[in-house]
Amino acid sequence: MQVRDGWLEGAPRCLSAHCNERPSDDISLLVIHNISLPPGAFGGGYVQSFFQGELDPAQHPYFADIASLRVSAHFLIERDGLVTQFVSCDRRAWHAGASRYAGRDNCNDFSIGIELEGTDELAYTDAQYAALLALTKALQAAYPAITNCRITGHEFIAPGRKSDPGIAFDWQRYLSALKGVS
Repeated sequence: MQVRDGWLEGAPRCLSAHCNERPSDDISLLVIHNISLPPGAFGGGYVQSFFQGELDPAQHPYFADIASLRVSAHFLIERDGLVTQFVSCDRRAWHAGASRYAGRDNCNDFSIGIELEGTDELAYTDAQYAALLALTKALQAAYPAITNCRITGHEFIAPGRKSDPGIAFDWQRYLSALKGVS
């Protein structure tokens, strides 16, 4: 995998308008999330529709509460490991909301957001970990300020408000693989 001019080469694109210009070219944080729509269900293309602002509230009762939200992430990694990109890494995606990292507010300003298709409690797949590892390495090559120490979960930048990627995410497995430790 390689990121060039903000885009992951070869990845499908599902463009979201829920983004804007970053206030600076400082990209120095990677935030890992989870999402499933409706909650606990996978596939169906609802996440893609949600990030594009095209989620049909008539498709599921849960969607009526969220269809009007303007949310996006840079990437989604589905259960089978497919990586889809919604927003150029050089633009600000709207994934973190009210957030704070290392004394700095508004993490969207300086972060890249990766959504894993999943829930806080359900184990992520081997394919997702493999794709996340490859994507992380590609992002670190393109944005060297994203060191292993500058990777976090949504739960840590918005404590009390968010809980993802949750207890099911194996931080030790992921970070050890990044360091080349097995």
